[in-house]
Amino acid sequence: MALDFLFPPRCTNCGREGEYICNECLSQASAIKPPVCPTCILPITGNRKCDCRFWQSLDRLSSPYVFQGVIRKAVIQFKFHNLRAIAPFFATLLSRYLTTRPIAYDLIVPVPLHKKRGRERGYNQALLLAKELSKINGARLEAALKRVYYASSQVNSGSASDRRKNVKGAFVCTDSAVTGKRILLIDDVATTGATLDSCATTLKKAGASTVQALTLAREI
Repeated sequence: MALDFLFPPRCTNCGREGEYICNECLSQASAIKPPVCPTCILPITGNRKCDCRFWQSLDRLSSPYVFQGVIRKAVIQFKFHNLRAIAPFFATLLSRYLTTRPIAYDLIVPVPLHKKRGRERGYNQALLLAKELSKINGARLEAALKRVYYASSQVNSGSASDRRKNVKGAFVCTDSAVTGKRILLIDDVATTGATLDSCATTLKKAGASTVQALTLAREI
C-alpha cells in the first residue's frame, strides 16, 4: 500500500521498522499453553476456578495470547490510539491460530459497541478484526448484534459479578441470518467472558445453533 511506503509500520514494542510487532518481539509474546480448561482456556491450577461456570450460552472461548507484554501494548494502541492499520496483522495471527486449532463455524459475528462509544472511539475494533479475518478465510461476516444500552467498560468493572451485571441484556440480534448457524464471535480481548456470553445468549435466542468466541488475547 502507498501509505505503507510513506509511513512504514513500526513495531509497537521496540519501534523497529517493518511490522507492527516484529518477529523478535512476537517471539516474546505469552502464548496460552495447556493445561487449560477446554471451555474458557484458563490455566488449570489447584486454586483457580473457571469463568465458564458462570456462562449460560457461550460454548467455548479460544485465544492465542495472554493479555500482557507485547500483545497488550499493541492491543492498547489498536483499541485506544487509533492504530486501525494493525487490524490485518492481528487477523493474520488469528487465522494462523485457527489452522492449528480449527473451529467449526458458518458466520463471523463481531462484538458490537454502543453507538455512543463508537462515536467516542471512531471505530469498532472487533468489527475491524472480523472484517480482516473474513477476508483471509473467506468466511461470511454478519454484523448481527447491536448493543442497546451504554454501560461502563468491562475493563473498569470491578468483580466478575459486576461484569456480568454490566452486560446482562445489553445486546439484541438484528439479523435472522444467524438462525441455525454456527457462530464465531470475534473480539480483541476477553476478561471473564461475560460480554461474550451475553452476546451468545442473544444469538442463541435468535436461533444460532452454537456460539464459540475467538479473541486475540485473554486476561489471566
